[in-house]
Formats: sequence, structure tokens, C-alpha cells
Amino acid sequence: QVQLVESGGGLVQAGRSLSLSCAASGSIFSLNVMGWYRQAPGKQRELVATMTNGGTTNYADSVKGRFTISRDNAKNTVYLQMNSLKPEDTGVYYCNVRALVGGTGYWGQGTQVTVSS
Repeated sequence: QVQLVESGGGLVQAGRSLSLSCAASGSIFSLNVMGWYRQAPGKQRELVATMTNGGTTNYADSVKGRFTISRDNAKNTVYLQMNSLKPEDTGVYYCNVRALVGGTGYWGQGTQVTVSS
């Protein structure tokens, strides 16, 4: 099994930056996708950004140009640098890892990000 532990998050003012990290332990898939999803109050969980261990990234249109996802494959850690934060970025951010081809993914416990206007 895999464990994912997020760190970071907190309360920030609009326009400021925040960084999240997620460290994975256990049997990580050799070909995998790690990424971030978020869930705002009263809304469905949505993709924020993902990155394969090969370096391919995918961003939600709402965060492209503001957020940057990165990975340290040797440390099994994924990061999310969030700049120019907006109130609509508020939500619980969850780390995820899944196999690139099929397989069941794993979720972190989530970390709260609150952006005040």
C-alpha cells in the first residue's frame, strides 16, 4: 500500500503565494501520475494539476499560469507552488498517486487552503 502525507496550506490573502508538498511512501507504481485535487465547500472535487514521473504535466485552466507542479522522483515527493492566489482557490487540497496505465489510486488526508479577499 501507499501512504501520502501533505504539508503546507493555511490562510493567505489574495495575491500571495503558498506552497504545498506531498511525500509518498510504500510501493509506488513504476509508471505513475502524482497530482493535486481540490474540493471547495459545496462543490465537487476537481483536478488542479498532475505530473507523470516522465515529466508530463496537466493543469486545470483556472490555475494555468499561476500554479506550478513539480516532482522529486528520488524522494517520491510532489509539490505545488501556488502564486497569485484568488479566493476561488479556497478548498481542501488532496494529493493523489495512481498508475499511469490503470490501477487504483491513493489519496492523502488533505490540507486546507483558505484565500481571503
